[in-house]
Amino acid sequence: MTTIFDASFFKDHSQQIIATVLVIIAFLVVRLIANSLIYKFGKKSDFSQARINLVIKYMNMFITLFACVLLITIWGVEGERALLVISSIFTVIGVAMFAQWSILSNITAGIILFFSFPFKIGNRIQIMDKEYPIEAEIVDIKSFYTLLKTKDEELICYPNNLLLQKGIVIMGNANLSTD
Repeated sequence: MTTIFDASFFKDHSQQIIATVLVIIAFLVVRLIANSLIYKFGKKSDFSQARINLVIKYMNMFITLFACVLLITIWGVEGERALLVISSIFTVIGVAMFAQWSILSNITAGIILFFSFPFKIGNRIQIMDKEYPIEAEIVDIKSFYTLLKTKDEELICYPNNLLLQKGIVIMGNANLSTD
C-alpha cells in the first residue's frame, strides 16, 4: 500500500514544505503582533473592548487571506487554473455584494474611524447636513453604524460611511443636557 506522504514526497517537495512551515510561522507571528498592536492602540485610545475585538477580527481575516494566497503560490497551483478559480469566486462575491456595496463601505469606514478616531464615544457632535442636521452624543461606534443620542433622547443609527462624507463639528464631551 503506497501513501501520498512517502519519503519521495518529502524529498520532491522539500522546498515547498519548508516555505509552508515558514509562512505558517510568519502568519502566527504577524497575527500575534497585529492583534497586540491593535489591542494596545485601542486601549490607549480608550476604545471599547467590542470595537477593539471587531477590528482584530477584520485584521485576522485579512492576514489569513494573505497567508492562503502565499500558500497557493508556494505550492505552484497552475496560474491559469488559480486565476480561473479566483476570478470565479470574485465574480460570485461581486454579484452577491453589488447590492450590498454600502455594507462594505460602512465596514471600511468603521475601520478608518477606529484608527483615525476624529471623535470618541461620549463626544457631542453636530452633523452638517442641509436636509437633516443632527446634534447628538455618540453612544457607540459599531462596524456598520454609529449610535447617536439626541437631546430629546432619540437614538439614531447613523451609517459610518456618511460620517466620513459629512462635515462633523465636535462640540465637546459628556452629556447633552436639556437645561
